[in-house]
Amino acid sequence: MVEAVIVATARTPIGRAVKGSLTEVRPDDMSAFILGDVLSKVPGLDPADVEDVIWGIGQPGGEGGYNIARVASILAGVNAPGVTVNRYCSSSLQTIRMAAHAIKAGEGDCFVAGGVETVSRYEYGAADSGPHNEDFAEAQGRTADRTTGGAASWAPPQGLPDIYIAMGQTAENVAQLKGVSRQ
Repeated sequence: MVEAVIVATARTPIGRAVKGSLTEVRPDDMSAFILGDVLSKVPGLDPADVEDVIWGIGQPGGEGGYNIARVASILAGVNAPGVTVNRYCSSSLQTIRMAAHAIKAGEGDCFVAGGVETVSRYEYGAADSGPHNEDFAEAQGRTADRTTGGAASWAPPQGLPDIYIAMGQTAENVAQLKGVSRQ
């Protein structure tokens, strides 16, 4: 079976949301910078050999919309198709998985996979500003109890899960449930 390997990596610095050094950088421009940086680390690779750009973004709207994978590939000088993946906080991890599967399945040999998120660019500090579905109100109440100290421990819900829970709270709940410390 063909093996999929990662031959180059790149990332941007982490900035302070809303007031950090990256507040003026658009997600498509940041993505193009990352793509260009990765490609520069593989000098023997002709950008024409890139068969697909698979790019993740947790909030694919506004500046991060319009198939950001394709937009970023064009801005980076890579004339390859692009597919944008949304799996919220694990979007870029999913893109790597998809590229590896495509290689193992014989669908291609050269993919660029990654992702971007620019929280500083969200209007009002959040991308999801619409009302929540009331069917999840009880689950949101359980989360609120846990985050404000009203519930000492977390257990998997018997009813609907809180699909609006923040990743940080999810991590705290899983750590408590599985006995993982911060050490």
